[in-house]
Amino acid sequence: MAGDLLEIDGSVLEAGGQLLRNALALSVLTGTPIKISKIRACRKKPGLAEQHMRGLQLVRDISRAKVIGCSIGSNEIEFWPFHNYGGNYDAPVKTAGSICLLLQVSLPCVLFANGPCELHLEGGTNVEMAPQLDYMTEVFKHYLKMFGGDFDFQLVTRGYYPVGKGKVIIYTNPMKQLRPVTILDQGKVVKITGWSFVSGSLPMSITHAMAGKATNILTQITKRIEIEQYKESKYIAPVGNCSGIILVAETSTGCFLGASALGKRNHTGEQTGAEAANHLLDNIISGACVDDYCQDQLIIFMALAAGTSQIKVAAITLHTKTAIYIAEMITKAKFNIIEMDNYRIIECKGIGYQKRSD
Repeated sequence: MAGDLLEIDGSVLEAGGQLLRNALALSVLTGTPIKISKIRACRKKPGLAEQHMRGLQLVRDISRAKVIGCSIGSNEIEFWPFHNYGGNYDAPVKTAGSICLLLQVSLPCVLFANGPCELHLEGGTNVEMAPQLDYMTEVFKHYLKMFGGDFDFQLVTRGYYPVGKGKVIIYTNPMKQLRPVTILDQGKVVKITGWSFVSGSLPMSITHAMAGKATNILTQITKRIEIEQYKESKYIAPVGNCSGIILVAETSTGCFLGASALGKRNHTGEQTGAEAANHLLDNIISGACVDDYCQDQLIIFMALAAGTSQIKVAAITLHTKTAIYIAEMITKAKFNIIEMDNYRIIECKGIGYQKRSD
């Protein structure tokens, strides 16, 4: 049986959880058995952490796969998927492991399941080293709709580092095929919206500082800036202290560029606001249509779409290079990077993937 496995070296390029997530999702969709070795080899604690194990268990359940090596600390797994089944699935991460990363590994699978799906995801909603939940719903979701996909969600509770305990429910309906996208004209920024928040015992003054600094930086782009400032209720955020800001620039051509930052112990609210605002500003000035956080997340959908897609980005991130590497390996889709002075165009001739028959 081992001879039927596609072997993947988990230590290449980004060498982290993203390689694992993309490989698992595409394995499920294409029915390709895979073996991944040297998982997260370059991390301080190599192998599967709990959030990676829960993501693996989630797609195992969705696809009724056979799995070897599904345990915390495992640096090698074998995965034989069977089929995509609709239904209700749970992924309870007991730490602040990112709910959004659970969504990344499972969303492509459930979009092509044989029936509606309901995912009960638990862990962190706003944590470092991962997209914040608000980014996924306010930026990524818009681009997914361009491909013809979508999801609904219910935020039950927020979860923060270090205890997590956030809960989100994701709802999907099956689709047959993704359409290609052409996203090459940034247009003009028409407005910037945002959310500046605190929770727990942190004072509202932090939200004012984050929002005020971000507004001061971004007024060179547009005067139409609306950043909501609020304290999460104890019902939505029952555990832990957290502060952060999410910013979204909407353009005249339908692009959505996002940036975010979470408060740190040694940072002022002004520093947190400036971090998010400057990141957004850099993407806007570059002329990019898809920001640094989103570009790698679109690669899998470009590879699966029925036709040629093109997206305009600033620089190609290491996560994006990894996503392209895995997509080409498993789907055989072909990507091309067009290098320009201040930006790049990622082009892909998708395979026209269709939901596998029962």
